[in-house]
Amino acid sequence: MRAPAYELTRCIVCGSTDSSEVAAHEEIQSEIELLWAFHGKRLRPSTPPERLADRLAFSEHPPWRVVECAECGFVFRSPIERERDVLASYADEAPPPEALHSLHDVQRDAYRVQARRVFRALGRRATGLEVGSYAGAFLSAARAVGLAFEGVDVNPHVNAFARTLGFVVHDGTLETLAFDRTYDAIAIWNCFDQLPDPRRAVRAAWKLLAPGGVLALRVPNGEFYARARAVLSRGGWRHGLARAMLAHNNLLSFPYRYGFTPRSIARLLGNGGFDVWRIIGDVLVPVADEWTWGWAALEERVVKRVWRVVSRWSLRMAPWIEVYARRCRAS
Repeated sequence: MRAPAYELTRCIVCGSTDSSEVAAHEEIQSEIELLWAFHGKRLRPSTPPERLADRLAFSEHPPWRVVECAECGFVFRSPIERERDVLASYADEAPPPEALHSLHDVQRDAYRVQARRVFRALGRRATGLEVGSYAGAFLSAARAVGLAFEGVDVNPHVNAFARTLGFVVHDGTLETLAFDRTYDAIAIWNCFDQLPDPRRAVRAAWKLLAPGGVLALRVPNGEFYARARAVLSRGGWRHGLARAMLAHNNLLSFPYRYGFTPRSIARLLGNGGFDVWRIIGDVLVPVADEWTWGWAALEERVVKRVWRVVSRWSLRMAPWIEVYARRCRAS
């Protein structure tokens, strides 16, 4: 992967240039070391390098630094990678079929929860589009509850795999789709925060949704990362807990462009013509597979089950947040 080019940026939600530093460059490097030590104990020594993806190896380079907007609490990389480098980092990946099959099977069961939530939000059988459909796990879960979802992804390799499972998947981005039809729902799970320009994606989603259509997002909680990052810096007995929660939720070393908060995501969507009616605190979908030690897989299940309850109780304690909004007015 070639080194990315960077550019200065400001908060994409409110436009403010006033921010405070959450993690400096050297602190990000320290988090990378903590991440490797954490998963190094939990993965079998024979784990193939390609199966380290989304646990130890991520599509984007680690950030130089991470900051928090002083006005709306939005967390983001500054400086940030240029758009062409972001798209290339995802489009060029070519995971082996066995890795995609494993990821599909592991995540399909977890995505049943999201599929049922979307179905309840619509109240009927309906059509939908998933942005960043990757291995087709959500497409499969949606089909099981009676939703006819298609996918769109910038990666032609994973799209070819998803098509072998019988799904309709389009090459490209949400903005490049040129349809004269609309969908009842658009879902963007675990990749809205990686998009080059989420504001542009919101506008494109508005145009592709039928009136009253549902937009469902799942994004990392920037507030949780900032709070846990502060605990890591202080050390003490809570250091281990913060490290575990960040590592189990793929937040250690902040491998994302953006970390939304309930307040900032509601503001962004509201500016784009959507009405947010529900925000749910949650944890990352399971990542343990056949290369994970049995005790480590059990640890992940227990930790995430307990923390899911905590996340429902307090959004500030949720590593991830799930957002449901309706298309309500002219964008």
